[in-house]
Amino acid sequence: MINSPIDEIKTRLDVVEVIGSYIKLQKVGINYRAICPFHSEKKPSFFVSPQRQMWHCFGACGEGGDIFKFVMKIEGVEFGDALKILAQKAGVELKRQDPKLLSERQRLYEICELTARFFEKQLESKSGEEVKKYLAKRGISEQSIKKWRIGYSPDVWQGLSDFLVSDGYKREEIERAGLAIKSEKGLSAFYDRFRGRIIFPIFDLNSQVIGFTGRIFGQKAKEEVAKYVNTPNTLLYDKSRILYGLDKAKIAIRKENQCILVEGQTDVIMVSQAGFENVVATSGTALTDEQLRILKRYSNNLLLSFDMDIAGDAATKRGIDLAQTREFGIKVITMPEGKDPADIVFQNPQQWKKLVDKAKSIYEFYFDTAFLRFNPKTLDGKKEIARNLLPALKRIPNKIEQSFWVQRLAQKLEVKEKDIEEEMRKASASGGWRGQIPTQLAGSDPDSSGRNPKSRKEKIEERIISLILKSKQSIDLVEKNLLSFFSQQAQEILIRLKKGKKMNSEFFNELSLKSENEEIEKKEIIPEIKCCLLELRSLKIKNKLDQISQEIKKAEQEKNIKKTENLSQEFNLLSKELK
Repeated sequence: MINSPIDEIKTRLDVVEVIGSYIKLQKVGINYRAICPFHSEKKPSFFVSPQRQMWHCFGACGEGGDIFKFVMKIEGVEFGDALKILAQKAGVELKRQDPKLLSERQRLYEICELTARFFEKQLESKSGEEVKKYLAKRGISEQSIKKWRIGYSPDVWQGLSDFLVSDGYKREEIERAGLAIKSEKGLSAFYDRFRGRIIFPIFDLNSQVIGFTGRIFGQKAKEEVAKYVNTPNTLLYDKSRILYGLDKAKIAIRKENQCILVEGQTDVIMVSQAGFENVVATSGTALTDEQLRILKRYSNNLLLSFDMDIAGDAATKRGIDLAQTREFGIKVITMPEGKDPADIVFQNPQQWKKLVDKAKSIYEFYFDTAFLRFNPKTLDGKKEIARNLLPALKRIPNKIEQSFWVQRLAQKLEVKEKDIEEEMRKASASGGWRGQIPTQLAGSDPDSSGRNPKSRKEKIEERIISLILKSKQSIDLVEKNLLSFFSQQAQEILIRLKKGKKMNSEFFNELSLKSENEEIEKKEIIPEIKCCLLELRSLKIKNKLDQISQEIKKAEQEKNIKKTENLSQEFNLLSKELK
């Protein structure tokens, strides 16, 4: 019998489908595995068990749990928000709570959703009709307007705020949602952030509204104001994590195994409308490490389609450098001068397709740009080309690929390959196209999850139990006198296994999942367990020796000769046992 929405959600949803909607899973036997989305790694250590409806990372972060824990972790939300997300996926209706009892985060979600509806409704007004005509002129269809929930903010000071207040929300909450600004003239005066603008809602990965971008329109366009206004960072919206359109593009990105990156919302809408649904926008910001982590769940391949050149914006360069550090395959869609993707799609969708098909690798783009800017026939030109390209080539992690481009550069500059290699050794990896890479990208950080790393003893215990689960008869190797070497939690599992009883604890399920994915030949299991048991015994003796050593020091300080002698004898006996 299902007693709660939680049980009903778990009954309706499969852990593989839920996790598979966020990251790429590969079937391995009865389970699935993937690169862990919660820490940096190259070898997959993240496993999902459909049988147990659980997941666990056996790598550095050691995270694990059920579908609720996964959504909380990957979305960075509290349990209540994860419940709401999964209820929506499962088609489970949650009882509407009293707004006073909702958490601040939940209330902000409701404010953003109501705001999106308010702006959508304004398109039906007289001013809204003008907006629709403008959007149609730009090539955006009625279907796309509805799909992307495009709206309009009336050019009044408190139209939205008054509407939200009438629905039971406080002006301070509206300000915290990034929708109102506190006036400097009055302590309690607020005015709407978005006024007289075309509104593009910003969605999280579950298509929940979390922020907005407002484009200048009508009378505002004649005033000296910013062309675009964006929601500031809030409890829901963090621009360093969000990619516009990813909620709608993630399935297509996985299917196509590549993601098209453009700069603006209109570019995304028009490119998607033309049938290229694997498109997202950085919304005018440089690519961040967090955005790249999220994109890595869906594909390792990026197609860049924004205004860039080898001497261009430093922030763009840093984003590309981060993507290279994360080992993305990067190509550049070379755009006609003065055109953006929305223009090209509107004028000729087929031309856009040709540009995508002809996308160059990032290094081809570097080469073409450098050789266009400088004359390779002059000495100064050769030096400038090398100065621009060598830092980029130095960062190529694959030595075969690096050798290929070094050879290409030597040929094009008509110089010796060894001279290019010598200059590359001198070149700083932080020069040219290089930006500042966060130190954590240099390798996997075992403490990046915030969890305490496991001790050597814990790792050995888990190894022994996972091997025993692979070969049940090997439980006899753990004799009664050896049980004291294990922690209380491990002892309970071993005792129940000896009695042939089943268990259903989270720890046991983790070890069972680990056992199922343990790659070891059957004949090696018993020798491996024996080796681990010896190591466990050795660790216990070493810990005891450390304890006795401290007691000896204390006895010597107290000048207790008899106690010192007795402890020394015990120390010597244990030392012999250890040998």
